[in-house]
Amino acid sequence: MAYQDVVAFSGIFGLIFFMVLFAGVLIYALWPGNKRKFDEAARMPLKED
Repeated sequence: MAYQDVVAFSGIFGLIFFMVLFAGVLIYALWPGNKRKFDEAARMPLKED
């Protein structure tokens, strides 16, 4: 396996890996079951102790 092959493979693998990771984070953030948790976290700075 030549250096050029390793570079091409790692570039393609990295692109696919980060696309899947981004899709997973996006799905997690937009999942309806997480709305309450994110709304609570958004109001946290406004709470007075």
